[in-house]
Amino acid sequence: MDPKKPDPARVEALRNLPKEIMQSLTKEEVQVFLFDNEWPDSLREKLKDYIVDKA
Repeated sequence: MDPKKPDPARVEALRNLPKEIMQSLTKEEVQVFLFDNEWPDSLREKLKDYIVDKA
């Protein structure tokens, strides 16, 4: 996968977040959301109501 292009599923998930959640994310958090598998606690906290853990 091209490291400069995010996973389309992550892009779709980001688009589906409520407006107020999107506005609370920093540019860095958006980049982490799109490209990284390890999220900082601040991002996890903001998205806690939307995270589905794979069991």
